[in-house]
Formats: sequence, structure tokens, C-alpha cells
Amino acid sequence: MRLNELVLLTTGLAPLFIGVGTVTNVGTVIVGSLLGLVIGNRLPERTRTLVTQALGLITTVLALMNAWQISSADITTLVGRGVGMIVLVMALLFGSIIGSALKLQDRVEGLAGWITDRLGQGGETRQHFVNAIVTPSLLFCIGPLTIVGSLTDGLGRGSDQLIVKSILDGFAAIAFASSLGIGVLFSAGMVAIIQGTLTLAGFLLGDVLPTAYVDIITATGGVILLALALSLLDVKKIRVAELLPALVLAPLLLLGVSLVF
Repeated sequence: MRLNELVLLTTGLAPLFIGVGTVTNVGTVIVGSLLGLVIGNRLPERTRTLVTQALGLITTVLALMNAWQISSADITTLVGRGVGMIVLVMALLFGSIIGSALKLQDRVEGLAGWITDRLGQGGETRQHFVNAIVTPSLLFCIGPLTIVGSLTDGLGRGSDQLIVKSILDGFAAIAFASSLGIGVLFSAGMVAIIQGTLTLAGFLLGDVLPTAYVDIITATGGVILLALALSLLDVKKIRVAELLPALVLAPLLLLGVSLVF
């Protein structure tokens, strides 16, 4: 069965209830993680390392595609050529300052560490388990399909985008779990919380987010995904969670600039 046929078949269930996309996404991450655990135990260390590097390369491509939205016609029409890039830079700078002040990376890793301690992990195994929770969670929850797909689902327009994301995340979960282990399974909880919240926001707020603001969020998410890719490739360890406030600041700054221009 082709991917587009599978999407059309699955999205036929969308009218059943708002949020079906997130439920499907959580399910594919869980199933993918379980399959990855079965496969991973049979793979040598060098293969598991290569799988992680492959995910890093794929994440890099996705990041660049998303970041390119900064040059979208809608942003240019709203604030003028080149101004969107300035907004993006400001959002990342101020967002990183806020994230660092709030110690978001430590808080995220602390939550993952709490889960790890409950399961009796320690030493190097503990840090590996924390990474297995945090890294996939960030990948699954940052990006246009997460934001736009969840809002669309909440608006009652169907779950097409989240179904596509579910398929992609399912395969990514297989790869992550085969290389990082059982901690990946807990990233399903983060998917449920983040996408569930966004779906609820879409349901409550209605269709009030213009395309330009979606594009600036997408571009900002692309840059954050690039930081995650660098970490996956062991090029540079970046405290990715502390960049997350930029996703909130970007549309707010764009709104402020649009009022001036």
C-alpha cells in the first residue's frame, strides 16, 4: 500500500473525534519503540551508532526545510523583505536568555532523571536513559507538523498532517529505540502532553493564526531542530530545551514588528 493511500485510509477516521491524530501518534511511537527494542538487542554497537547518525542527518534535512520558511511570501508581505530574519534572530537570542534563566534543559533532564530513578537506573546507564527520553521527545515535539497538525486537528479540519507525522515518528522511534533503548518509550508521554495541549488550543481559539505566524514558528523550529541534529551527530552538544521559548517569542515579535511597519 502506498503512503498516500495509507494516509487517506487512516484519515477517514478523523471525524470520529478531535484529537484522533495525537492518539494515533502516541500509538505509533509506542509500537515503534517496542519494535526498536526487539531489533536493537540484535544489532552490534557500531550499527546502533550508525542508526543514530542517520537520524541526525535526516533531522538536519528537516531542519533546513523548515528554516527556509523564513523567506515565505506571507512573512515578506506582512513585514517586508529581510525583516523576518531579524525577527527570527531576536526570538532565538531572547528565547535562549529566557530558557537559560529558567534552566529549562536542567528541568527537562531532571524530569527524565526522576523517571530513570524510579526505574532503578544509575551511573552511566542513568545518563544514557535520560538522553533516550529527552532527545526523541524534542524531535517528536518540535516542527511544523506538530504545531500546525495539532492546531488543525483541534479546529476540526481533520488529522491528515498528524497521521503523516505518526508514520514518520513510528519509524524514527524504531531507530531511536534500537540505539538508545527503552527510554524512548517514555517520549510518547511528551507527545501526548504537547500535541494534546496544542489540539486543545486549536479547539478553544478557533482559526485565528494567520499563515505568516505559522511560518515564523516553523522557521524557528527548524533552527532548533538543527541544534538537535548537531547533538545527534556529536558535532556540538547544545542545550536545545533552552531554545524552546523562541517558539513563543517568534510570533509575538512578528506581531509587534508588523504593527510598526
